[in-house]
Amino acid sequence: MIVRITGNLIDVAEDSVVVEREGIAREVLVPRFAIGELAAHRGRQITLHTLEFFEGNHASGSLIPRLLGFLHRDDREFFDRFIDVKGIGPRKALKALAEPVRRIASWIESGDAKALARLPGIGNRAAELIVASLKGKMSDLAVGGDGVARSAAIELSSAQRDALEILVAWGDPLADAERWIERAAQTNPELKSPDDWVRTAYRIKTGVAG
Repeated sequence: MIVRITGNLIDVAEDSVVVEREGIAREVLVPRFAIGELAAHRGRQITLHTLEFFEGNHASGSLIPRLLGFLHRDDREFFDRFIDVKGIGPRKALKALAEPVRRIASWIESGDAKALARLPGIGNRAAELIVASLKGKMSDLAVGGDGVARSAAIELSSAQRDALEILVAWGDPLADAERWIERAAQTNPELKSPDDWVRTAYRIKTGVAG
């Protein structure tokens, strides 16, 4: 099984990306919530944490191998657990992940079936089943009860704290702003000033490269 792939991100579509390495380009399916962040990496080298599955008709033997990719290991871990729910296959799970993983995990942990039901392709019945199957199993991946993501437990620099305050003052949810700062730090650890952190966070939010 391919569990990780590194290469140049050469194309970003609505639900997939193309990663090229040594002349070989691979299509990788990705969740909708990650498209903006991935688009911000277009033209750069990235590493995706991957899963494989086969799609097609098992009876006829007409099966096509598919590769799923996630920029962050936690996102892949969430997906692994999510598809354990009866009736939630890889394609349905990908379609459903229109919100950040930590937010969905927090809805599961709080038993918020109404929020889950609004995810694409889920609905009330599947939402109740997700809560029944996964509640109590997502706490390590969820936003905290006070709306602060797990990343808040990581000490932020003075510039990062200032950038976080700016983003929140501009109306961004605290959990989202923390996630953007955290992911900016993963890809651009050399950033120094609050303005640099804010600009990079917004590139991740909007998917604008540069």
